[in-house]
Amino acid sequence: MKLQRIGAVGAERPVVVDGDQTYDLSTLTPDIDGAFLAADGISKTAAALSQGLLSPIDLTGQRIGAPIAHPQALWCIGMNYAAHAAESGAEPPRTPVVFFKTPNTVVGPYDDVMIPRGSDGTDWEVELAVVISRRASYLGSPDTAMKHIAGYTISNDVSERRFQLEESGGQWSKGKCCATFNPLGPALIPADRLDPKDLRLRSWVNGEPRQDSSTADLIFDVAYLVWHLSQYAVLEPGDLINTGTPEGVALSGRFPYLLPGDVIDLEIDGIGRMRQTCRDSADIL
Repeated sequence: MKLQRIGAVGAERPVVVDGDQTYDLSTLTPDIDGAFLAADGISKTAAALSQGLLSPIDLTGQRIGAPIAHPQALWCIGMNYAAHAAESGAEPPRTPVVFFKTPNTVVGPYDDVMIPRGSDGTDWEVELAVVISRRASYLGSPDTAMKHIAGYTISNDVSERRFQLEESGGQWSKGKCCATFNPLGPALIPADRLDPKDLRLRSWVNGEPRQDSSTADLIFDVAYLVWHLSQYAVLEPGDLINTGTPEGVALSGRFPYLLPGDVIDLEIDGIGRMRQTCRDSADIL
């Protein structure tokens, strides 16, 4: 079972995919968002499926949107794979490096990525994204954190490295919040259907391999990150956590940065695959 949102931008409708069949969820919820997750929507969806209460729907020709609507916060973890920290010229962190992206960076898994004006360092980052299901504040231990997770999806934490590192003033957000800089999808996999401890994650640019690693190499694992963040902030249903990217990005100096026309493919085992084409932001401005 996996959850998706389909339709034009701003008019997506919720669906659930079970095997080879897709079902309309709009009779159960208007959208897949924090309110749906907080109301135990995933369990209610599973029950409705088992009882035959949902109507089949045809996905042919439909745009697939981001699997979560209107996250109130998009938490990001930097340098959470030792090899990526090394290629960035940094020591592995002793505590999670945290930064934010604005929620309006989130787009669908097959939507275009816009290269911003003045960019000469737009980069890709395949990441496991965690979706919060229940409010989390001052959790007692990492062991309790998993009860607050709705599920998992794939994130491309697109970054403009010059904006991030040279024009930042000490913070990273200038290089992280450009339009379309967080493709997400293609589906939300419920937490009870996927073990995040050892998932292979990969990326390609124009068909050439870039990243190939496993979440087993995370410095701070999923449970620890949710617990850790809850000590400093209140995590709300529908919040997203980008857990970090492995080595193999353009920042390493081994690969060129992205240009208009480049195609990025990203994949995580058990979740699926997504693809974005890079476009010049001047084309739409």
